[in-house]
Amino acid sequence: MTAKVITITNQKGGAGKSTLTMQLAGSFSKKYKVMVIDADPQATATRWASSSPDEYPFNATICGLGAAGGKVHREVKKYLSDYDYIFIDTPPAVDSPVPQSALMVSDLALIPIIPSPPDLWAGIAIKELISRMQDFNEHLEARLVINMCQSNTNIAKDIISIVDDFEIDKSETSLVLRTAYRQSAAFGCTVNDLKKVADIAIDKKACDEIDRLCDEIRFILK
Repeated sequence: MTAKVITITNQKGGAGKSTLTMQLAGSFSKKYKVMVIDADPQATATRWASSSPDEYPFNATICGLGAAGGKVHREVKKYLSDYDYIFIDTPPAVDSPVPQSALMVSDLALIPIIPSPPDLWAGIAIKELISRMQDFNEHLEARLVINMCQSNTNIAKDIISIVDDFEIDKSETSLVLRTAYRQSAAFGCTVNDLKKVADIAIDKKACDEIDRLCDEIRFILK
């Protein structure tokens, strides 16, 4: 067993890195052995998992590496033979060595991006980081993931059309701004498990989005 390593990163805070990390890790953990590396000092992924009720614990292993800095890649290597997938939640890249370190050992970088001008501007910097790391790690794939999308607004449509020319492939699946994502964070689960964990009606559209994105990731990394 050699784990596939997926780093979720963005230059800008608030893009939904932790949400994307935990939704994917929780979904993958239903079939695979999964670890989440929480390399963000804010420890959002760790708090998310700790919010799970005792009877329905978050199924992926959580490893806090918020203080590892530029040594994240060394720590990740220790776990490669023990897991099928390792997801790395990173802090915003500004002044942080963590994303670069994580990308050294990653098979795939996912860049959540909100369709707004500030997020697009921040995305240019992370695009440059990905390009530099692909020179070092030639196996590194990358995908932009449109997140918190409100596709009925004109500015969102304009931004998404610009992203299509961003030099990093965009995932076929976009995530829409939905209450279910916030609810699942509060109860330490994925959108697929809200009914079981919190007796909240399932948002089928949210579940379908995550399931499709998981299928895309498996296809990219096969």
